[in-house]
Amino acid sequence: MGVSRRTLIAGSVAGAAVLGAGGIALRTRDKTMPGTLGGADFVRGHRLRDGAPFPEPARETRTGIAILGGGIAGLSAAWTLAEAGVSDFRLFELEDRTGGNSRSGRNAVSAYPLGAHYLPIPNEETKGVVRLLERLGIITGQQDGKPIYDPYQLVSDPEERLLHLGKWQEGLVPTIGLTPADTHDLNAFFAAMAAYRDRRGADGRPAFAIPMELSARDTDLLALDRLSFSAWLDAQGWRSPVLRGHVRYACRDDYGTEPEQTSAWAGIHYFAARRGHAANAGGDTLLTWPEGNGHLAGRMAARLRDRLECGQIVHRVRRSGDGVTIDSVDVAAGTGQRIRAKAAILAMPHFVAARVLPAGTADASGFGYAPWIVANVTVDRPPAGNGFDLAWDNVSWTSKSLGYVVATHQSLDVTHGATVLTWYMPLSDLAPAAARREMLDRPLEHWQRIVRDDLIETNPDLAGAIRRIDIWRWGHAMIRPTPGFFWNGAREAAARPQPPLFFAHSDLSGLSLFEEAHYRGTLAAQQAMTHLAIPHDDLLA
Repeated sequence: MGVSRRTLIAGSVAGAAVLGAGGIALRTRDKTMPGTLGGADFVRGHRLRDGAPFPEPARETRTGIAILGGGIAGLSAAWTLAEAGVSDFRLFELEDRTGGNSRSGRNAVSAYPLGAHYLPIPNEETKGVVRLLERLGIITGQQDGKPIYDPYQLVSDPEERLLHLGKWQEGLVPTIGLTPADTHDLNAFFAAMAAYRDRRGADGRPAFAIPMELSARDTDLLALDRLSFSAWLDAQGWRSPVLRGHVRYACRDDYGTEPEQTSAWAGIHYFAARRGHAANAGGDTLLTWPEGNGHLAGRMAARLRDRLECGQIVHRVRRSGDGVTIDSVDVAAGTGQRIRAKAAILAMPHFVAARVLPAGTADASGFGYAPWIVANVTVDRPPAGNGFDLAWDNVSWTSKSLGYVVATHQSLDVTHGATVLTWYMPLSDLAPAAARREMLDRPLEHWQRIVRDDLIETNPDLAGAIRRIDIWRWGHAMIRPTPGFFWNGAREAAARPQPPLFFAHSDLSGLSLFEEAHYRGTLAAQQAMTHLAIPHDDLLA
């Protein structure tokens, strides 16, 4: 198995987010650094968490299907209903914009991610996402049974580089300074991942699939979930610090967790589940845009604009007769409303669903979430550096961050002026609750200093070129796939429909991936339509 951008570094994560324009000028050391301190609206979320009193409904509305949550899962549910010709639905979102952690922003220099920043070429079995990409014009045709992708939406070369031993190199795995033990363990590890990638289970399914529900159920595969990724590596006898650094990066990259906190099933899935299916691109090629996955979220929302209600705190969901009663508060107006629906799709994180439903309806006790800091850094000139040229993804072997991606990398403009660097760091070295407290307690200049110092240590040539640093905080950025989460029965029970209630969020898959959110939203919408006897095609088959 080749080593791609999702592969190696001793210290960091991924995920995404970053911010907006606006301007709070604060002093960091010897100069004023403009920027904003933003993030998911924790004040609204904490009103729900703390059981704050909400105003009684001042009006009542009706809809056929209510979608509660406007991240990728909720947008996918709404898109699926629209594809079936259903118009009697409404989507209610807590934040002022839909998109969840796939939101994006824009300043005078460039658009940039406010969340996830790329989508790998989908696997052959990821049929729902392939259909969506066809409808969006990202897939432009077929050749020999494989999709043809618009080349302008495939990540441009060079894709990735690593700062190691003072010099930038192509790729993210160190190419010099390896001991024989490092080389042995890396080769053995990637051979094992290739075997898992190519393996089919007794049921004929891929050992590790996307969406994960299509994965094989062989006993030895499911048993991986009972181990941490660290314990699994120990059992193989692979102790190379280079390999361990690589694995740590992978766990922080997709999960915001350390290897000892990560299910071995999830860890192997990271390396073995991707088998991109395309006529004009390699299997590990990525789709990306200046605004990251905000491109996808924005185009999905544009179609659904007349059905979206943002700034809504849904605080109570109850069965009522053969339908559902939903109470929410309009944040801007400060007034309550009651929505009566024939069915409801709860496309919100499961810990939120457990709060708005009656006690005992949803159990979120095993669900934990990783906090992240993301920064958008506007600079006068692109970073340079000794060795390999600037790439889309740029990582330092010694940094605690995941490095940065370049928002203008996909631009056809060959000028070398200002750009925006999207910088990522999970707070995986703290317990999640402690990390969230730190996120809320620390001021803007604290995070700006961390980001600036990290960037200048990685790229000294940026000294004097940084014009603003905007910070975005994600308190619950992604589900943490801890050992035992996937196959102990609780996750499956949480995803099980309770008509007229249906559940849709990527946390029900244990993997915070666009494909998983899309699958959960599409599936829940199809389940709701089946319940209401609405004819529809299966978009997942």
